[in-house]
Amino acid sequence: MVPGPGGQRTGAEPVRIVLTGAGGGLGRAFIGTLEGSSHELRPFTHAELDIGDAGAVANAVAPLRPDVIVNAAAFTGVRDVVPTYRSVTVFFDPLRTDYRGLLEWLEREIDRLTGRPIAEPPSISVPVCYGGELGPDLAAVAAFANRSPQDVIAIHASATYRVFMLGFMPGFAYMGVVDPRIAMPRRSAPRVRVPCGAVGIAGEQTGIYPAETPGGWQLIGRTPLPPFDPDRPEPFLFHPGDRVRFRRIAETEYARATEWGDA
Repeated sequence: MVPGPGGQRTGAEPVRIVLTGAGGGLGRAFIGTLEGSSHELRPFTHAELDIGDAGAVANAVAPLRPDVIVNAAAFTGVRDVVPTYRSVTVFFDPLRTDYRGLLEWLEREIDRLTGRPIAEPPSISVPVCYGGELGPDLAAVAAFANRSPQDVIAIHASATYRVFMLGFMPGFAYMGVVDPRIAMPRRSAPRVRVPCGAVGIAGEQTGIYPAETPGGWQLIGRTPLPPFDPDRPEPFLFHPGDRVRFRRIAETEYARATEWGDA
């Protein structure tokens, strides 16, 4: 199931830390509230929170911070750090990782970062050719919004979107939040093939297909800028927390960019 757009959590909401795959701590999870330095923790059962063989989930009260990802990745035995809309999953080797130390580190990081300002990343500009054969659902979105196709384009291109997470396939960035006036739900019957670079809307989310794949989002345009290219020094164009703006281009500019492979 595709998650919905994330939002900021408040200090009154709980912080959850889940650890599995570490000896006697297998399947135990703790939930508590962050009020000052006070933690009230209670255990869950493994059946209630089954997240795999070895992982830790920390739902922070603040928006995702890139420094948490970098710091966690440096922890001994950590294999991967995967952010989602409202959580960060830390995969680790239970034979090399200090289970209790990792739990305590996560708790300290949540305490340290709560309420601190977050530096805004630079905005990424994405060229998009809207409508026509490159955006076959633009008219349907316009009808949904009871507006003209030009209005839909202007609304979509006027917002700054946040990359909440990568998922579905390499390089697919779930971005939001789409203006509710044009937030048309996904198609009832997905397409068998959606081309690489297709720009779509699914409710309050927008995204770019990084490769040809089946998909059910409403396609309103296409970009010549590939979100994922394994031959680039940095294969991924987007990262969680990035800001993205869409820039309208003409079909002739799109054709030149795809011909020369340069957006």
